[in-house]
Amino acid sequence: MHSFLSRLNTLFAFTLSVLAVLTIGVFLSTYLEEYHETVSISANKPIVKHMTDFSANRKKNDLGVLQLNLDMDLNSLFDWNVKQLFLYLIAEYETPSNNLNQVVLWDKIIKRGENARIDVRDMATKYYFWDDGEHLRSNNVTLTLAWNTISNAGRLLHTRANGSTSFIFPDQYVTSRVSTGKSSGQA
Repeated sequence: MHSFLSRLNTLFAFTLSVLAVLTIGVFLSTYLEEYHETVSISANKPIVKHMTDFSANRKKNDLGVLQLNLDMDLNSLFDWNVKQLFLYLIAEYETPSNNLNQVVLWDKIIKRGENARIDVRDMATKYYFWDDGEHLRSNNVTLTLAWNTISNAGRLLHTRANGSTSFIFPDQYVTSRVSTGKSSGQA
């Protein structure tokens, strides 16, 4: 007859086979699902500063500063196969040296069970908006929200949201130093 270990091995192999079939079923049940949603994005008070980028080449580059308004409800993207969403806001623009420049300005991870309704006003960008030169002044920038859908079983989907916004940076630099009229030696 069969030994205890042989029966245990058979039971383990059968269990793994059933789990594999169930995992494939989970993947196939959401394969045709489209994870699209409409979002509202706007930018306030865009300014350009000409500053030294100490994190890279120590040259003076353009730094874009702006405030963001985001309004979205992504609860409908969660089904039983979605574990989490990785959201990120992309700024896209053209320069003479590059046809497409993309800069990530903000990101967020939303796990299943968390509130996926986001409504923020006048939020600063999470990451600096550095240009690798002097091409942000008077440049048209498009903000688009995208996300990766991380599923329990299946593929990693990259989706762009329905809805984007464009704005133009001003044509003048803003200085970051404020003159107070007093020298450091006066009381």
